[in-house]
Amino acid sequence: MKVSTRGDYASRALLSLALAQESDLPRSVREIADQTDLPQPYLEQILLALKGAGLVRSKRGVGGGYLLARAPEEILLSQIVSAVDGPIVAGDFNEPHTEGACDHEGQCVLLSIWADVGTHMRSYLDSFTLHDIAAMARGDQEWPTR
Repeated sequence: MKVSTRGDYASRALLSLALAQESDLPRSVREIADQTDLPQPYLEQILLALKGAGLVRSKRGVGGGYLLARAPEEILLSQIVSAVDGPIVAGDFNEPHTEGACDHEGQCVLLSIWADVGTHMRSYLDSFTLHDIAAMARGDQEWPTR
């Protein structure tokens, strides 16, 4: 499985906002792009998707920009990825038949395994809040073990 570029960029952008949250001032797209080394036009699209998902809010005008819409403790990594990539699944597969009703040489067993992989991935990403990730980035918390 592979996290998309959009999912990675969205996570980096929100991490940047979480790390700068102490100032309580909005950050412009340019500031976020410069801080994270992300391409500004692509970042603008991602921030709009995150805004639509209710993860960031924007302030217009001079001194405007983006802020987290909720506390970092309330934002899950899975929510960030889902906001820009859609549901977290292992693939684009149909639902498996159950109770031995499979007509395709056991293919339904594999479909069930792929569905389970998606469930495990969502559960793992649910275990990290934006607050946790910011604490890891600051060195205040241990990084996940491999």
